[in-house]
Amino acid sequence: MSETDRDALERLLRPVLYAERTVRRDGTIDYWARRMVAKAVPLFAERRARRLAELVPLVHAATGDLVALDDEGLRERARAIAERLRRSDDLARDDVAVAFAIVREASGRVLGLRHHDVQLMGGHALLSGMVAEMSTGEGKTLTAALAAVTGALAGRPTHVVTVNDYLAQRDAEKLGPLYRFFDLTVGSVVSGMEAGERRAAYACDVTYCTNKELAFDYLKDRLLLTGAGGNLRRKVRLGGREAAEGGGLLLRGLHYAIVDEADSVLIDEARTPLILSGEENGVGNLEMMRLALVIADGLVEGRDWNRFGSEVRFELTPAGEARIDGQTRGHDPAWGNRILREELLVKALTAIHGMKREEHYILKDDKVAIVDEYTGRLMEDRFWSEGLHQMVELKEGLTPSARRTTLARLTYQRFFRRYRHLGGMTGTAAEVASELWEVYDLPVARIPTHRPSRRVLVPDAIFPTSADRWAAVVRIVEKLGRRGSPVLIGTRSVAASLEASRHLRDAGIAHRVLNAVDEAAEAEIVAEAGERGRVTVATNMAGRGTDIALGEGVEAVGGLHVVMTERHDAARIDRQLAGRSARQGDPGFFVALLSLDDAVITKPSKRWVRAIAAFAVARGFPGVARFAMRHAQKAAEREHASIRRALQRSDEGLDHALAFTGTPE
Repeated sequence: MSETDRDALERLLRPVLYAERTVRRDGTIDYWARRMVAKAVPLFAERRARRLAELVPLVHAATGDLVALDDEGLRERARAIAERLRRSDDLARDDVAVAFAIVREASGRVLGLRHHDVQLMGGHALLSGMVAEMSTGEGKTLTAALAAVTGALAGRPTHVVTVNDYLAQRDAEKLGPLYRFFDLTVGSVVSGMEAGERRAAYACDVTYCTNKELAFDYLKDRLLLTGAGGNLRRKVRLGGREAAEGGGLLLRGLHYAIVDEADSVLIDEARTPLILSGEENGVGNLEMMRLALVIADGLVEGRDWNRFGSEVRFELTPAGEARIDGQTRGHDPAWGNRILREELLVKALTAIHGMKREEHYILKDDKVAIVDEYTGRLMEDRFWSEGLHQMVELKEGLTPSARRTTLARLTYQRFFRRYRHLGGMTGTAAEVASELWEVYDLPVARIPTHRPSRRVLVPDAIFPTSADRWAAVVRIVEKLGRRGSPVLIGTRSVAASLEASRHLRDAGIAHRVLNAVDEAAEAEIVAEAGERGRVTVATNMAGRGTDIALGEGVEAVGGLHVVMTERHDAARIDRQLAGRSARQGDPGFFVALLSLDDAVITKPSKRWVRAIAAFAVARGFPGVARFAMRHAQKAAEREHASIRRALQRSDEGLDHALAFTGTPE
C-alpha cells in the first residue's frame, strides 16, 4: 500500500464524529505581522487570475472524447476521477481539470448550459481556497456547481452558502438534475424546517443553505458536543446506530463551504455576533422600561447625552446622570442602582434615536422585524439582545415579547475559519481583499468578464437638499421613459424607497417597489426590471440573486439604466447596484444622484466634511463635493472595519479565557 493510500485510509478510520479545523490564536506579533502582510495581498489578485487561467487549456484537452461518450460512459469517467480525487486532501490540478471537463459536458446535456472559460477559472478559485470576484451576470450559480460537484466527488460534504431561503431552494432545485446525474444527493435548508428535515438535508452530498441557518444549526450541535465531552468521547458513549446517525447532531461537521456573496456574509454580517437564545420567564420590569423611555425622550443631545461614531453608540453626560437621578426618585427602589439606571436609559436612548423605523426595522403583523441594512431583507427571527428589542416594541406601542437569554454565542469570523476547506465568490471583493485574507486566509482572484463591459458611468451629481435630488430623479426617469428605457432606482432604506415611490406617484410615473415589506414578489419584480419602459424602485440589491435580463428592443435604447439615490457606508454595496446594468456585455448606464442630506455625510462626526461639500456645491466645484462624499464613505468603511476587528479580538480573547472548558460556545 502506498503512503498516499495509507493516509487516505487513516483519515477514513480516524474517530472524528464532527470534522472541523482547529484555528490557532495569533499572538500580538503574529497579529500585527498578518495585518502588515494583508496590505500587500490585493496587489496579486490579477496574478492569481492568470494562474487560474492555466487550468482552462487543461480542461479543453481533457474534454477530448467525452462528447462521444453516452451518459453511462460519462458517469464511469466521473467515478474513475472520483477515486483519484479522494486519495488526497490536496486536489491535483490535472485531476481537477478532468473533473471540470466531465461536469461541463454533463451540464451541457442535463441543463443545456456549458461553462465558459471564465467560469472554469472561478470554479478553480473556489476549490483552491480563494474568493473569486466575478461581475454580476457572469453565472456564479453555475460556477459554484463546478466546485460543488468536484468537491462532492472528492468525498467532501459540501455546503453552498447563500444569503436567503429563496436562493437556497431555487439553486438546489435548478441544479438538482446535474448532481443526480453523478448519483450525488442534494438538499436545501431553509427557515421553519424541523430537526429531522435539516439532518436529512445536511446528510446530502451537497447542501444549499443560508449563512444564518447554517451557523445556528452549528451552534446547536456545539451545545450537544460540549455536553458530551468532545468527538471521541461522544462517539464511544453513543455507540451503534445512534453514533452512525450523528446522535442528534444536525451537521456532519465543517468540511467544505462555498460562500456566495462572500463579502456580504464574511464581512458585513461579521459586525454582529450570532447569539443562540431562549426565552426567559417574563419580559422584565415594564414600568421601569416605560419610565426610561419617557425620561430619555426629554433628554437633550449635547447636554444630557452624546452619540459617538456609529449612530447606535450613546453615552450619558454627568449632567444627564444627575437629571435622571432626580427624575427617578420616588419610583421603584431599583432605580437607586446607578448601573441599572444608566443601562436602562442608554437602551431607551438607543431605541428612540438609534433604531429608526423603516430603516433598522419595520412593523409586520404587530411585531418588530429587523431589516438587514446591507441587503434590505427582513430578519424576522432575529432579536436585539439585553432588552433592547422590548424597548423598541414599547416605543412603538406594541406588547413586548419575552426577553431572550443567551445559550450560545459565535462570530462568523470564528465559524467560517473552522471549515477544513473554504472558498467564496462575489461581484465586489476588491475593497475588502486585505480583510478577507487577514481574517479567513482567503486571497481574492479577480476573474475577467466573459465579454467586455459596455457600462456607461456618469459622474455623481450632488444636490443641496434631498428635495432637489428627488426632483432630479423624477426628471431623469421621465426623460428615459420617453425613450422606453427601463430604470432601476436604488435606495438605501425602506423609508427611502417609499419616499422615492411617493415622488414618482405624484409625477404620474408607473413603477414597482421592492423592499423588505414585500419580499414575496422579489424574483418576479427583479426579473421584469429589464422590460421596456419599466421603472423599479429597490432597496440595496446585494444578494438578490436574480439576473435582470433585457427585454425586446431595450438594447437599442441603451439597456438598463440604474440610478443610485444615496451612497451606502460601504462602496461595495454601491458597486453591486451598478453591476445590475450592462451584464454579459449588454449596454447599460449608471449614475448617482446624491444630496447633502444623505446619511453617509450627515453623521455628527462628519459635520466638517459636509461643510466642505456644501461650500463646494454652492460655489460650483462638483469635483470637491464628490471627493468629500467619498472621504465620508471611506471613513465609515474604516469605522466598520475597526468594529469587526475589535469583535474578532474580543472573541479570540474569550476563546483563550474559556479554553479550560473546551469551547467558548
